[in-house]
Amino acid sequence: MEAKIYTEDHEWLAKDGEEWVLGVSMYAQEQLGDVVYVSLPSEGEVFAKGAGLCVIESVKAASDVYAPVGLRVVKVNGSLLDKPELVNEDAEGAGWLVRVVVDGGEEVEGMSEGEYAAKFGN
Repeated sequence: MEAKIYTEDHEWLAKDGEEWVLGVSMYAQEQLGDVVYVSLPSEGEVFAKGAGLCVIESVKAASDVYAPVGLRVVKVNGSLLDKPELVNEDAEGAGWLVRVVVDGGEEVEGMSEGEYAAKFGN
């Protein structure tokens, strides 16, 4: 997997061959608190940039995760259905949300890990 790219909405993406793995940052999961449920999209679903991709519910609140680019979901992390706390335990590893392909050659934009850490103190 290539280096992660971070978005202003606290998602991370990492290119893995032709697909991208997408999740929420450590900073985001810290803000959420204890995650109790993750509502994942269906495989094959298509999302426009900025559309609500899934919802993460914690003891504090429910938060939407947005599509950072136009994309199609190719795989969801089914482990989160039985063990949503994986988002807290390993947000940037085993707690990934979906694997996607970017729609129409759209460019994935964001910050490097260093830029993200400088901006959000993660």
